[in-house]
Amino acid sequence: MDLIRLIYTSRPFGFDQGMLNGILLQARRNNAEDDITGALICRADLYIQLLEGPADKVAACYARIRRDDRHVEVTLRHKGPAPHRMFAGWAMRDDPAQSWMWDREAVADGALDLEGPEAFQAIFARLRSQLPEV
Repeated sequence: MDLIRLIYTSRPFGFDQGMLNGILLQARRNNAEDDITGALICRADLYIQLLEGPADKVAACYARIRRDDRHVEVTLRHKGPAPHRMFAGWAMRDDPAQSWMWDREAVADGALDLEGPEAFQAIFARLRSQLPEV
């Protein structure tokens, strides 16, 4: 099976803990059924999500996200083959945005649009290096 890795960013619409819990519950259920793994980094002004799995399933998941009104300004940041799963065992790992990422002011000023795919991949590589094996 060929794996792909997809990273996107979006802005939350109506962000609160209840909404985030709903997104995570739905994502974990759907992703487990579709053999998708990944991670979601979130805060009130930003989602950065990595999805990995079979190409058709990841594409269908991303299409659902693009239609989901809890996300605005959904922007594809990286899509390509994945030689291995970075988050094997995690139907959807969630983490708050880290201090070593862009701050709110930088995001508001368009910093994400100045970055290439490597910057987004590096964020998840760093997150993965901080996680225990599952």
